[in-house]
Amino acid sequence: MSLDKKVIIITGASSGIGAATAKLLIKQGANVVIGARREDRLSEIKALAPDQVEYQVTDVSKLDDVKGLVKLAMSKFGKINAIYNNAGIMPLAKLSEDHHDEWQQMLNINIMGVLNGISAVLPIMHDQGYGHILATDSVAGHKTDATTAVYSGTKYAVRAIMNGLRVEENQNHIRSTIISPGAVSTELYRSESDQASAEALQQMWQGENKALTSEDVASAVVYALDAPERVNINEILVRPLAES
Repeated sequence: MSLDKKVIIITGASSGIGAATAKLLIKQGANVVIGARREDRLSEIKALAPDQVEYQVTDVSKLDDVKGLVKLAMSKFGKINAIYNNAGIMPLAKLSEDHHDEWQQMLNINIMGVLNGISAVLPIMHDQGYGHILATDSVAGHKTDATTAVYSGTKYAVRAIMNGLRVEENQNHIRSTIISPGAVSTELYRSESDQASAEALQQMWQGENKALTSEDVASAVVYALDAPERVNINEILVRPLAES
């Protein structure tokens, strides 16, 4: 299948996996509608292919923001082939450290961000009779370690939501895919409030223990998007070789 002229919405697109996916899709000829909170980064991506890219500053925790991004896609391109709910944060800490504000932020962005994306596109995809909904999950959605309890909890929730979506929407020809990366070298570590933990995570994946690049994960996303319409890729679990 060709992605040429396909219309794909990406949240969390200002950096990391989202930005890398947008750039790769542009090269494949797709039209991308990107959202994130940093307008300067979004405008840089649009400058790469002004006719193929539209953007809007978007806070995925706000349903109206996500609906606005979807409305932009429809007004500019007239259809939506897929949405990639990619926005997320990863502050890590032990439960005993009692970071209530960070817990709430993770719930709002990691879980509600995905639900808002689903809610915003489903009516349109029902009318179209087709669509593809993807979400970034994590290896942390398969296991829980010390300091990852709440983050892992949000990612377990994303897996449950996406699996439920697949069962519900299969009859409506709406596909769903979970993208679950292991360690990736992205700015996600900057959402870590504990600086020592952030530095330790980054140092862990230096030298021979190389983390995935954002481009590695973007290629997995494009693989799922480019699958034949009869194929639903339920989940892609991708780890660095040193982690696997």
